[in-house]
Amino acid sequence: MRGKAWAALLLAGLLALLALPAVAAPRIGVLTMEPGEVFFERFGHDALVVADPAGGEAVSYNFGYFDPTEPDFVARFVRGEMMYMLVALPLETDLEQYRQAGRGVRLQWLDLEPEQAEALAASLAERARPENARYRYDYFTANCATQVRDALDEALGGALRTQLSGRSRGNTYRSEAVRLARPAAWMWLGFDLGLGPYADRPLSRWEEAFVPMRLADSLREARRADGRPLVRSEHEILPHLVAPEPAERPRRVWPWLLAGVAGAVAILALRRRPRVLAAFAAPLWLLCGIGGALMAFIWLGTAHEAGWANRNLSLLDPLCLLLLPGAFALLRSRVPGRLFRPLLWAVAAIACVGWVLQWLSLQPQFNQPWVALLLPLHLALALALGRRA
Repeated sequence: MRGKAWAALLLAGLLALLALPAVAAPRIGVLTMEPGEVFFERFGHDALVVADPAGGEAVSYNFGYFDPTEPDFVARFVRGEMMYMLVALPLETDLEQYRQAGRGVRLQWLDLEPEQAEALAASLAERARPENARYRYDYFTANCATQVRDALDEALGGALRTQLSGRSRGNTYRSEAVRLARPAAWMWLGFDLGLGPYADRPLSRWEEAFVPMRLADSLREARRADGRPLVRSEHEILPHLVAPEPAERPRRVWPWLLAGVAGAVAILALRRRPRVLAAFAAPLWLLCGIGGALMAFIWLGTAHEAGWANRNLSLLDPLCLLLLPGAFALLRSRVPGRLFRPLLWAVAAIACVGWVLQWLSLQPQFNQPWVALLLPLHLALALALGRRA
């Protein structure tokens, strides 16, 4: 009888558990913030939202935080070893900074299986713990958008990557960086000059998702295993009140070539006025030399892989710095030193060789505009001033 009593109690307990209402899985959403007006806001931003269906509380998991007070912060940033962190905060608190900046925010609620949503929520809560929150930042491969993408893909068992990896729109890291940085001239110039051939291979939709707005586009097209759309619904949370995201447009070489040829013609026309040419050449050589030195440092002294083996080094040549004493001598109507003429021709020859090697490379770099602009100038200066040294 005692055994039957225990069995009856156990059965009653099981029936009581079954009678309890099921706990609803958390809702998972993706926040996409439009580009802002400050330089570090140009690429947009995103975060994951976990909403408690019972209490109505929503937490924003934001991968875009860093600590500028940490030791060696600036040096680590320069070397490409910067650390970012995941921070969990109330959704309304996270949205406030974007509201004040006038940046639009859209929220995509995802249609995940309950176990997928629960696993993702638990994973994010664990990652947001201080001891787990930090990750090594990379502008193209480990940023706020790729962290969101990777977390979703893990929750989906790799299905997101499978859908996006075999497709491409032909965009590159360079084309996207230059497009989004276009409102700030210094910024897009820095990207275009500083990126090497790594940045010019066509990206898959998976790789292209380093841009938050591209990730949002891909999520709209993504499907669940049963064929239903991954995005259940999409809403505008905040209106976009500042300049919109720059549109795509083709990059044409001919205006750069026209400027380079016009400059070369003007240099040759002034070849009998060396002081005037020196006044033009000195700042050009200074900029080329400093730019080349920075490119060489990025390649040889940092972890910024996107800037390695930069072919623009043949155009922005550090040797140009050695031409400055000759330019100052010409400005004072003096004869430059003996090395001035060989250096002039060396700079022009390196620019020509760099252009030729570009056509023979298995990994070309899109720097035709800079070749079209600077190669004619280097050649013309060598022809105009090289004979007078």
